[in-house]
Formats: sequence, C-alpha cells, structure tokens
Amino acid sequence: MRKTNKYIVLVLSLVLLGAASCETTELDLTEDPNFLTPTQASPDLFLLSIQEDFVRQLDGDASGDPNDNFTTGGFQFGDGLSPIGMELTRIMQMSSRNYESTYQDSDVDDEWDNAYRGILFDIRLMTPLAEEAGLNRHLGIAQFIEAYVITAMVDFFGDIPYSEAVQGPEIVNPKLDSGESVYEAAFLLLDQAIVNFTNTTSGTPSIDYYYNNDYTKWVKAANTLKMKLYLQTRLVDPSAVEAFNAIVSSGNYIMDTADDFEFKWPATSAAQPDNRHPRYGLNYVSNGAGDYTSNWLVNQMQTNDDPRIRYYFYRQVSVVPGQGGTPPDEQTLRCSLQTPPQHYTNGGFTFCSLPNGYWGRDHGDNQGTPPDGLLRSTWGVYPAGGRFDDDSFSPIGQSNAASLGAGGVGITPILNAFMVDFWRAELALVDGDVASAQVFFEAGMRKQIAKVRASVANDMVSDLSFEPTDAEFEAFINGVVTSFGNATGDDQWDIFAENHFLAHYGNGIEAYNFYRRTGFPSTLQPNREPDPGSFPRSMFYPNQAVTSNANITQKPNVGVQVFWDNNPVGPSFPRSN
Repeated sequence: MRKTNKYIVLVLSLVLLGAASCETTELDLTEDPNFLTPTQASPDLFLLSIQEDFVRQLDGDASGDPNDNFTTGGFQFGDGLSPIGMELTRIMQMSSRNYESTYQDSDVDDEWDNAYRGILFDIRLMTPLAEEAGLNRHLGIAQFIEAYVITAMVDFFGDIPYSEAVQGPEIVNPKLDSGESVYEAAFLLLDQAIVNFTNTTSGTPSIDYYYNNDYTKWVKAANTLKMKLYLQTRLVDPSAVEAFNAIVSSGNYIMDTADDFEFKWPATSAAQPDNRHPRYGLNYVSNGAGDYTSNWLVNQMQTNDDPRIRYYFYRQVSVVPGQGGTPPDEQTLRCSLQTPPQHYTNGGFTFCSLPNGYWGRDHGDNQGTPPDGLLRSTWGVYPAGGRFDDDSFSPIGQSNAASLGAGGVGITPILNAFMVDFWRAELALVDGDVASAQVFFEAGMRKQIAKVRASVANDMVSDLSFEPTDAEFEAFINGVVTSFGNATGDDQWDIFAENHFLAHYGNGIEAYNFYRRTGFPSTLQPNREPDPGSFPRSMFYPNQAVTSNANITQKPNVGVQVFWDNNPVGPSFPRSN
C-alpha cells in the first residue's frame, strides 16, 4: 500500500479533495468543495468519491485531473485495469514488443494508489459515519464496490494487502493476504451488502450513479458479482459451479439489459472533472487519436462482416499506405515498406495494414510515433461516445465540432446481462452441452449487439443512413451461431472466444480473465517479437508498494499465476503469445 503512514496527517485534504472531483453540481454546495472542513464531511460526499474512483479504477482518467489518483506517463495510456486487459487480449493494441518492458512495476502505481488511497481509504472513513447515521444503503454500495475492487486487484496482482490495509499509522507495512482469502472476504462483503440493500435505512445517497437508488437492481448486481467470482474460481473450487447455478435458479441476478450494471459517462464537462468517457478524452483532441486500434480485432470484424465495426471504430481516412493501390509511406507507416516477420507469415496473420482505411497497429508494434494522429482509426460511438463511422473520413479535432460524434457520452460495461449469457455458455461448453452453449451464446450476442446499436442515439452529427440493416445483423448472428454449432473441439472454443472478445470491447477485465481461464482463442495475432517473454499471468507489484512496504517482495516475473489460474505454466499457455 502506498504511503500509508502519511494517511492520517492528510486525511481530510486528500479524501475530501478526492470527493470534490466528482460531479457534485446536484448537491447545491454553498462552500468551496476543495476547502471543506472536518464538520462538513458527509457519507454522501464520501460515496460520490468512491463511486467515481471505482469507475476510474476500471477505465482510467483522460485529463490528469489533480483531484484524481491517476497521472500520465509510462506505457499505459490513461491507466485503468480494463485497458491493460484489452491490450493483452488484442482488443486494444499493445505498443511494446516485450511484455515485461510494457507492464513495468512503475506502470501500475496509479491503479494501486487509487484502490488503496482512493477507494478503500474513503470507504474506511465513510463507514463509521454511515453506521452512526443508519445509512445502510450507503454501506451496501460501498461494500459492493469494495468486493469488486479487491477481487479485481487479486485478478491482476495475485496476493495483496487487505486485512491490514489502510490502517496507518498503526500498521505501516500491511501483510499480503492470499488471493483466495481476499475472495472469501469479498463474498462476505456481498452478503452484507445484500442485507443493507434490503433492510431499513434512515436515508439514501443523494446521487447513485449506477442505479439511481433502485435497490432491487443493486441486489441483482451483488448476486451477479458472486456469479462472476464463482465462475472465476471454477478451476480450483469444485463447488463453484454449483453455487453459480444456485443463483441462476433463484432468478435474482442480471438477466435483462435494463438491469445492466454500468457507468454512463454524462460528458457534461471536459475539465475538473472531465466526465467524458476516458478513451474519448484521450483520442478526440486537436492533434488526433492517441490510441492505435488493434489490427487483430479490426481484421476479425472485416473478415466476418461484423456490422458492429462502424460503431466500434471511426476512420479518419479512407485508405492506409500499402493497401488499395496506395503506395507505402515510410514517414507515417514504416512497416508498409517491411516484410512480415517469419512467424506472422507461417501463421497467416495480418501484418501492418488493413484495407478500407482501418489504420491500426499489430500486437507489439513499437515503431515510434509518427505524425499520424489525424490518420489513425479511433474509438467509435460504442462504448466511448465517439463518432459513428459514416464514411465521412473527417479528421477528428477540437476545432472540428462535426467530428466529435457523441461527445464522450459513452458507457463502461461492468456487469451486463450479455456477459452473464457468455458465462453460462462457457460453463455449458465445459460440460459438453453444446446445444445449451449455443443458446446462451446467441442470447449474449443479441443483447450486446442491441446495446451497440442503441449507442448511435448519442451521436447527433453522423449520417445514420450508413447504419447496417436488421437483415445484415441477422445474417451475421446466424452465421456465427451456425459456425459454432458445426465446429468441434478447439475450433468451437476459438469461435466462442473470438466472439467473447469482440463482445467485451470496452471491458478488458472480463476478456483477460477469460483468456487465462480457458487459454482461448488460439487465433490471436502473436507479438511482433518472436520471443516476447512470459505472457503476463499477473502484474508486477507497483514500485512504490515494494519500496514502501517491507512485507511486499517483488515477483520474479509476470508469469506468476494468480490463485484461480491453475492452467499449465509457460509460454504454451495461453495458446497464443
């Protein structure tokens, strides 16, 4: 944990400053929130900070707002756990050829800092205030968020400080707790949260960003998070699947998209707080896109005529050097003059560029940053609130208002009905019940595609006559489902896994966990480097945590597996490196 021994000294200045970073205009504050006194601390303000820090733990921060716990720099652009997972699963592009140089110990300081100094610390300060006031709904939301955050930290780091964490100055070197024990603590938190969502309360939060104080939905979300954790531990806990199915039998979980647990970015402010979707804030700027799209993902969608491609990506240009008769260009796309590495040729993988203006990069392409910000394809209207692709090929930029699409009104999908269908399909496939897997697989695809299509309502500038038709979507879905049903063995898993990743565009946590849990798909574009080192089965501990906590010893490498990952050790797993 980072700088625990200084927490007490800085309690109100740090935590209330963090609370002020939320969108608090609805609270009608009469005092400057950056200078609140101890007597003005309230469970409402703490919970605002906790809710915002929670979504930023997943999706990061675009603006470097000093009130948040994220700073710019390093290989991770914008921070957050979800982008790490998306990069490792080729949903986003990874920009370094060696895994350990990409995910260094200093690169995850922000996520660690936000989890402990931000979320858990605020929860510890809010809890006695809420208990004294009888604010059980505040407690339930905090317990749910804590359960999600601590298990996600285990998923990415393995053993973490928990039982002794955030207890400075009494404990300045909190011990590491086993990942398994942290998961057990999370189940207890979720049980407590469900009680607090259903018992009497003296009041409700002034702002509930997720469910607007609908606690029937909060209970469903808590049960769904339990399902996620049971699925996650199915390889090491023989009772996990039975517990998962017991919740299914209860019917009290997220089954309908109307109950989805997600953060809706309102995009009412571009600075302090910047409440646009972070990927929008990082890419829709005057000098153009900062992210590169993943050539693997785009090629997958092009090859399969996936109609979501116009919603996922916005093209700033109509052609890419070396494609469609356009000559190579060393200045903007150096690889257009290069031959593919032998392992790409041997595997038949796409290399360097794609047709029809989809300007991205291969997995592990680290060839510097040419002047291509206004050329790269970037995030579309789903999920980041960018622009629907209507063949306008207009470069993005703050000076060009017509290029801004939905203006950052997007979502962070966290626990969604479509995800639950994919979980159920996975378990059916493991059990050899292909017919049931096919039913759940199709249901998940349909729910996710419906969300994607609905996102264009936020784009007030694009020509929506370019939207794919119902018939095109039906043909795509039926083609995928039929191919899945006709396949067998690894081929069937590959089809399922490829479409799992495509559906989880915007949530790299689920994709990264699935990849380590199953090893599929085996069809992922490999790293540009033939020997990129061990695939990260977990992240290094943050540099500041190791240097400030005598009870944390750095891992020997990123191949160290978390407790629920008992799959084979070494470069052959997952099946594509």
